[in-house]
Amino acid sequence: MSVRLTKDEKRIVRQIARRQKSTVSHVIRSAVSNVVQSEEKKPLRPYDRIADLIGSVAGLPPDLSATTGQQLAELMQEKAGKRK
Repeated sequence: MSVRLTKDEKRIVRQIARRQKSTVSHVIRSAVSNVVQSEEKKPLRPYDRIADLIGSVAGLPPDLSATTGQQLAELMQEKAGKRK
């Protein structure tokens, strides 16, 4: 993997490496590691939690999401008719 840095970024990374008495590679690896750890700590969005389930149910009508409103309206009318 290669990473392209601006002149200013290179200068700053070199300064950090000198200050820490480390290598430029180590500074960059540490920075990447910190970002990865930070991302792993973030809570998942509800979508991310069920993303693997989306589209995994077989045997349902293909237009289910397109007709949900119509089906709900019919159900409500049916329930209203039973109350009378």
